[in-house]
Amino acid sequence: MTQISPLAQVHPDAKIGKNVTILPFTFIDKDVTIGDNTWIASNVSIFEGARIGNNCHIFPGAVIAAVPQDLKFEGEYTTVEIGDNTTIRECVTVHRATKYAYRTTIGANCLIMAYAHVAHDCEVGNNVILANGVQLAGHVIVENHAILEGLVAVQQFNRIGEHAFVAGGSLVRKSIPPYIRVAREPLSYIGINSVGLERRGFSSETMQQIQNIYRHIFVAGYPLKKALDVVRQQEEPSTVREYILQFIENAKDGIVRGFHTSSPATTKITTNTDQIIEVNNNGQH
Repeated sequence: MTQISPLAQVHPDAKIGKNVTILPFTFIDKDVTIGDNTWIASNVSIFEGARIGNNCHIFPGAVIAAVPQDLKFEGEYTTVEIGDNTTIRECVTVHRATKYAYRTTIGANCLIMAYAHVAHDCEVGNNVILANGVQLAGHVIVENHAILEGLVAVQQFNRIGEHAFVAGGSLVRKSIPPYIRVAREPLSYIGINSVGLERRGFSSETMQQIQNIYRHIFVAGYPLKKALDVVRQQEEPSTVREYILQFIENAKDGIVRGFHTSSPATTKITTNTDQIIEVNNNGQH
């Protein structure tokens, strides 16, 4: 049975499914669709163009389908689409698209934690986790099963591949290929997401091939074009190989940097005999 608080403001043209709960002081505009069994807390604002699936949970302070923060927006008809079983936590903002894509999407079974922002024309896949304070600029693509830890900021037009893991506080300036973990500043490859891949049923053989591919790309020191040629020559054709190659070749603005080790910082000291001694942070030379 649908329960709508008399203190909520729901437009008569909104389409509300079965067994929906809408708590006090929530605003739901015209041209909004709410799926069955969805729970909407108090003080939520859902504007026209929102399409929310079944079994979703939306927490206080969330704003869904507000007009985009893009000066090129001219009032065109656009939407926000949120898949089934997705949770939107406190004060999340998800903005409508522009005429670039005409829709902003968040897939099914996602967890969008408090204070995250999903800007205009973004595409967020299924089973994605955006932790607290994640900020997606416009036109960002986050593919299935990706996890972005807290306070990650992603610049516009970047793409994050399936099963990727981005360490907290990272600034994503380049696209992140699938199956890998990235951290450090500037953002760099630190290995494949072996824990996530194992949890999601990837075989040891597939994980080994993924690791081999990324050794060629990120560790061996080849220029990127040469690394991709080596992958084609040395790695057997497979679904993951083709996906990785296609992803990287389509990354117009490039991908994150390769693996690197930072040697201890050194300071050059000139003695009275003009001999230069390099002293590391531990005082050793």
